[in-house]
Amino acid sequence: MGVEIITKEDLQHFRMQLLNDLKEWASHLKQASREPLEGLRTKNVRQILKCSTGKLYILRDAGKLRWKIVGGTVYYRKEDVKKLVEEGF
Repeated sequence: MGVEIITKEDLQHFRMQLLNDLKEWASHLKQASREPLEGLRTKNVRQILKCSTGKLYILRDAGKLRWKIVGGTVYYRKEDVKKLVEEGF
């Protein structure tokens, strides 16, 4: 195993790169927090479709309901739920 010497300039470069990465990440986070959440929570979807949680998982796995997790909460696309209702689910 070889010895690698790290200079003050290396540390300064790393620091600046890290700060730039953090600023970029923070700007992405701010942008995401401004966008309104579009979607329905699990409870609402179950009430609309009159189905169990298990059936909801089956619909997700079958690709009939697209979903995403935001802050630990699952959201379903309104269009997908509407389509299932129109199809007479």
